[in-house]
Amino acid sequence: MQAEQLPSKKQEAPERRVIGVTGGIGSGKSRASSFLAQEYNLPLINLDIVCRDLLQPGNAGWQALRKLLPEDYFSPTGELDRAYFRQQLFADTSLREQVDATLHPLARQEMVQKIELLTGLVLVEIPLLFEAGWQDDVDCTLVIYADLTARIQRIIDRDQVSREQAQQAIATQQCLREKAAHADYVIDNSGSWQHTCALLHHWLTTILDET
Repeated sequence: MQAEQLPSKKQEAPERRVIGVTGGIGSGKSRASSFLAQEYNLPLINLDIVCRDLLQPGNAGWQALRKLLPEDYFSPTGELDRAYFRQQLFADTSLREQVDATLHPLARQEMVQKIELLTGLVLVEIPLLFEAGWQDDVDCTLVIYADLTARIQRIIDRDQVSREQAQQAIATQQCLREKAAHADYVIDNSGSWQHTCALLHHWLTTILDET
């Protein structure tokens, strides 16, 4: 399935402002996005959830992967073995590039369609915002940053993995400092969550004043 040509942010309704939230594994981008959405009653589009839906049996992403991947990636009932799939993506750069080239256009199409249904301030959590080159689909970018020590410990605690595995997961992603350098706004989530919440509140107040 070929994704259709999509509009850029310049064609969006003037009463809508889209904020692309990104970061790295263990930086806390999902927690920050959820906090902003819940505390300030803002719509949130999560690209991880969009991709998860695309990979449900019969959906467009699933159909594309059925053509790309061997049978051992799927259960006898046709469901994608997500744990095995993630493991192979981490281990095989070439496979990861093929999968990204296959799924990114589909995910972007879904994202843009969801954005067009909303007005006001809209949050879109996009893990690979800069890597995929989707900056033109949002009006500004926010990177949730955390130092390496904090990220490693969070991954260990959350995923129950070894330090080496946590470091490997981080190594597969773009350097978080590089993302921060390209962002319009950066929130440092290296410290306590209470401190991060205060930073997010101050940042959003500034954004609302500009809107």
